[in-house]
Amino acid sequence: MSAVDLPVKADAQGVAERIRGLWKAPGVMGAFTILIALLVLVGPRSGDSTFRWSRESDWFAIPDVSLPANAIVWTAVVLCLLCTAYAAWHAYSRRKTPLLVVAAFAVIAVSGFLAWAVAGKTLPVVGLLSGALALAVPLVFGALGGVLGERAGVVNIAIDGQLLFGAFGAAIAASITGSPWVGLIAAMISGAFVALLLGLFAITYWVEQVIVGVVLNVLVIGFTSFMFSQVLSENAAALNSPPHFPRWEIPLLSGIPVLGPIFFRQTVLVYLMYAAVFLVAWALYRSKWGLRVRAVGEHPKAADTVGINVIATRYRTVLLAGAIAGIGGATYTLVSVPSFGREMTGGAGYIALAAVIFGKWDPIKATLAALLFGFATNVESVLSVIGSPVPSQFMLMLPYIVTIFAVAGLVGHSRAPAADGVPYRKG
Repeated sequence: MSAVDLPVKADAQGVAERIRGLWKAPGVMGAFTILIALLVLVGPRSGDSTFRWSRESDWFAIPDVSLPANAIVWTAVVLCLLCTAYAAWHAYSRRKTPLLVVAAFAVIAVSGFLAWAVAGKTLPVVGLLSGALALAVPLVFGALGGVLGERAGVVNIAIDGQLLFGAFGAAIAASITGSPWVGLIAAMISGAFVALLLGLFAITYWVEQVIVGVVLNVLVIGFTSFMFSQVLSENAAALNSPPHFPRWEIPLLSGIPVLGPIFFRQTVLVYLMYAAVFLVAWALYRSKWGLRVRAVGEHPKAADTVGINVIATRYRTVLLAGAIAGIGGATYTLVSVPSFGREMTGGAGYIALAAVIFGKWDPIKATLAALLFGFATNVESVLSVIGSPVPSQFMLMLPYIVTIFAVAGLVGHSRAPAADGVPYRKG
């Protein structure tokens, strides 16, 4: 093969890869449609599915909605088939499936599944969504930390370690001082400390970043487990009984039907999450700092040429990313559970990393992906509480199934920052 033919072959391979990527979305949508159809064929349900949209404390009550379960599922199957056909037509025309179609498919598919799962039961929709938002908080903070680190060119596999160490630091500091705010600051410092270790090996010593991240996760698990068994469990009253943040209801806004209880009757960490998402998105795309971060993540040599200190920028961004992830870790010990426990994050950092990829390294899209994974996690809890006959083993797998399908299928063609994971060697 001549040298002239090489670029032609590379272009052909690129086109073929792009075409295969276009067919991912309709393929996954078709698979989910078949699964929903099998639900009603293999396990038809009798009775009505009732959806409750209000709570007793709401000043404006929305009536419950009851619909026949089988009719809803079959309607969802038909609508999902139409969405899948539309996505396939776009792929056949070599066009990307519109995000609105994918979102509509997801809403319809979830509605069909929930209608099948709660036949003869009552589903508290507000409780489901507000709980999903609360569970997604550490995932969102972890995803924001992952986006910042990778935008600066550092692969942040250590998100789970930052979350876990943040939870550990928050529990001890809040227990000693009696203040959850001190615990929150300690969580940020703890997350930044893990990030500092990541930066030291990845940025300064050019160690393979994926390996460093995995090692740091294992190191944090080992250290916190040792401290828990040898120190915290022996002095639980003094060192592992942190006070918790109360729920704050925002006046007027919390009274809005449906939306108020979901978004404005939460803890302060949820409100911090709203602010963090806005600030990170604005700073990354609208500020000089964000331009420098993206520059060192895309083309560090060019950034160095125009006077940007690549090493310092990466260090500052990685430390900031670790502090943000640490806030997510504080959610576990200052909001969710009464005390710190071994490996209490349950691998949430890896799901947050999946949200970064699913969100295509964009803070807003990564946040939406994290909310999706939080919703999948809360569905299992809610269906268990209302007594749905769905096997608990399947529901425990649901968040990870959603993660795999989302990243492998619905993410489509995406590209990480060009210098992501590549150490910068000056000169």
